[in-house]
Amino acid sequence: MSIKSKIESLLFISAKPMAASQLADLLKADKKEIIKSADELLADYKNHEAGVQIIKDGLKYQMVSAPGNAKIIQEFIKDETTGELSRPSLEALTIIAYRGPVSKIDLDRIRGVNCALILRNLLLRGLIEGKADKKKNETYYTASFDFIRFIGLNDIKELPDYEKLHQDDTIDRMLTAVSEVIK
Repeated sequence: MSIKSKIESLLFISAKPMAASQLADLLKADKKEIIKSADELLADYKNHEAGVQIIKDGLKYQMVSAPGNAKIIQEFIKDETTGELSRPSLEALTIIAYRGPVSKIDLDRIRGVNCALILRNLLLRGLIEGKADKKKNETYYTASFDFIRFIGLNDIKELPDYEKLHQDDTIDRMLTAVSEVIK
């Protein structure tokens, strides 16, 4: 696969802008080559009437929906953020509430699937918050104050069996085992 293709995939799954330096680190490529390829990709999308575009802010890139589709996107998001949570969303929210702060990578491993869209939905609803860890280049998610208030608690630690489940190392052991298999 070409660098452009890899950049496109990373921008597609990322819920936030990605810096050229981050892309270079992930792809083990020269930053100048990344910028050149990302700029070409941006131009490719601009020249087509696609439903998605790539935008650039300084040296950060992000894949976004086309401005012409804003109305339909707003309707979809409104429906998505006001309806009931899906079972996968509830599972992810439960993991975040009991195990937070938890990274997307760990959440993906625990659930066995890519949770990018679920995280986006939970963030849009205000049920979780993300905090970037610059050293690890990872975002960690926790239950939001709105979530805690919504379920009628004063503190996340008031969740049933919180202390036991928050400290349970079963998930940690599983993640370590999975990491060893991946290596």
